[in-house]
Amino acid sequence: MIFFFWMPLAATWFMMSVEGPFLAAIIARLPDPKYNLAAYGVSFSIAIFVEAPVIMLMSASTALVKDRDSFIKLRNFTYALNAVVTLIMVLFVIPPVFDYVAQEMLNLPEPVARLAHKACIIFIPWAGAIGYRRFYQGILIRSNLTRRVAYGTIIRLTAMASTGLFCCLFTKTQGAVVGAVALSSAVCVEAVASKFMVRASVGHLLSEERQHSEAESLTYGMTARFYLPLALTSILGLGVSPLVTFSMGHSRMAIESLAVLPVINALVFLFRSLGFSFQEVGIALFGERDQGYRPLRHFAILLGLAVSLGLSLVAFTPLSSVWFQGVSGLSAALAAFALWPTRIVAVMPGLEVLLSFQRALLVNHRKTGPITLAACIEVAGIGIFLFLSIRVFGMVGAIAAALSITLGRVLANVYMTFPYLKTLPKTPTNGSLEPWPPGSSVP
Repeated sequence: MIFFFWMPLAATWFMMSVEGPFLAAIIARLPDPKYNLAAYGVSFSIAIFVEAPVIMLMSASTALVKDRDSFIKLRNFTYALNAVVTLIMVLFVIPPVFDYVAQEMLNLPEPVARLAHKACIIFIPWAGAIGYRRFYQGILIRSNLTRRVAYGTIIRLTAMASTGLFCCLFTKTQGAVVGAVALSSAVCVEAVASKFMVRASVGHLLSEERQHSEAESLTYGMTARFYLPLALTSILGLGVSPLVTFSMGHSRMAIESLAVLPVINALVFLFRSLGFSFQEVGIALFGERDQGYRPLRHFAILLGLAVSLGLSLVAFTPLSSVWFQGVSGLSAALAAFALWPTRIVAVMPGLEVLLSFQRALLVNHRKTGPITLAACIEVAGIGIFLFLSIRVFGMVGAIAAALSITLGRVLANVYMTFPYLKTLPKTPTNGSLEPWPPGSSVP
């Protein structure tokens, strides 16, 4: 039951994780790969950070949208949030603003900064399109239509691959720009596809009368209070990427570290993606009385072990050369440079599954505050470890980043253990999950 519900969502995240390696491989085979990979990594980190406030809209719509009233309220909330993040990206690419960030804060070489600015301009529609489709994908999940989420991702990948290959083969577009064009166009296409695939579910919701009394009905204030901790969690979590990028600019072997970082991140994301997908599964399947807790816990343990083992097999065997040189197109020197950072972060996929499970239980109980505090602890830990490793101990940037990211996540997992234990089911459950008919709402 859990496996078949999770599989389409896992496939969705896994297919999205293919984007990074695919585009990195294209950029690595175009002129000036070191500068273009570094610029693509910087611009993508910035786009991801701006996108952060809308990431949890999928969890919010899965948890909150139950009838016509709650759908309209959260839809309006989504549109307003999308407008804000798009405006932020527009303001960011204004030359004086971008130049200050690129030169004063990130310490980027001029060729990298110039390429990154072009890519950031192309990323302007990125955040709004993602917020739009994640809102509707949450409704698909709640309607037990997770396969349609996977179909949307297939459409996105097709658009991304065709755009990237066309730019690579038939134009002289610079590598960083190719990556930005391919990703931006793909998320816009997926947003449109999601709107079409959710029409029947939305029609059903619009016909549903309010399921709660006036005192219990969803309000904009309730939505904001529920969503703000989740948004802050995403901002803090995705803020790690620009924080690491900023630190790389001041580290030993900065250009090499910036060049391999998107390639390493893409590989790690392949395995972490299976953990990302587990959060919405938990929210949907725990049930009102946590009757799904035991089977979900057993599934999480097996999944966490599997994904960390999978990344370890790549990091600690000759498969690393196959991946970094054969697939990603790195030179032998850059491939060797990427090896130890990858080995250090090999435990991250398992930690991601654990965090998703912990978060899902708390969201199911509407206790989102500890999630934000855990993200604060993780980011603070990463920042402290980065400062010590780079400024005090003079580590190579990529090594410092890998150590800091791993230790920061361990701190977050340890903290989350305490609110998680307080929220555990107080009475035994039978460990059963009731299947739903296709198209029905998750109870």
